[in-house]
Parts: sequence; C-alpha cells; structure tokens
Amino acid sequence: MFWDSSAVVPILLPESRSGNMSRMLQADREPAIWWACPVECRPAIHRRNRESPLPPAVVAQALSRLDAFAEDADTIPPAEEIRKRAGRLLAVHPLRAADALQLAAALVWCESEPSGEQFVCLDERLRDAALAEGFTVRPA
Repeated sequence: MFWDSSAVVPILLPESRSGNMSRMLQADREPAIWWACPVECRPAIHRRNRESPLPPAVVAQALSRLDAFAEDADTIPPAEEIRKRAGRLLAVHPLRAADALQLAAALVWCESEPSGEQFVCLDERLRDAALAEGFTVRPA
C-alpha cells in the first residue's frame, strides 16, 4: 500500500481513526511513502499539540514513531519523473502541489499500473484524484 501523510498521522497520534489506520498498517507488509511524507507529518504533530496541548511524552513518542515508520517504509525518492508527473496531475486534478507530488510518487511506486494497487489517504481531494488515476483508495 502507498501511504499518504494524512493517513500516517492517525497512526502517530490518538484520534478517532487511529485504530482503523493502525490495523491497516499492521496488515501491510511493505508500506510505501513519498520521500517528503515525514516532513509533512511533523508539522501536523506540532499543530495538534499547539491546538490542544499534549503531554510532552506523547509528542516525543509520536515523533519517534514517525522516524521508525519512515525508516521501515519503502521510500520513493525525489526525481525528475515525479516532478513531471506532478505537473500533469496538477493540470487535471484540483490538487495542492504537495498532494500532486504524493500521487506522482505513488504512480512511480506502482510503475504506472495503479489498477489493483492501494492508496491509503484521508484527504478527500487526493482520494478523488487517486481514484481517478486508477488506484483502489483506502479506507473504503
């Protein structure tokens, strides 16, 4: 499965979707992420802490889990091919630049054959674009 950062954050911090996302991750033998996924997750952790202060140990544990997740995941590195694909995706889908890069990395990960591949994401616009590109989007 290819994991968008929106689906990774609930694994790191407790929220209503954490259980479902954690079960999906446990079932994934080879999670894949875009190179910038950890960079996108860090501000989400800190934003949650600013909005509703968390115990320092919870924040530290979330950041530690993020590092471990990123180390274990198959990471798609930045490349010219991803930048070009992201440009095409921005022309045909109403995506933010970071989301287009995520989706472009997923397309590189599956070697441009998204049929039957799973894209794990909680962001509606990115889910719609991934579905239109041919991915099975999770959670259902």
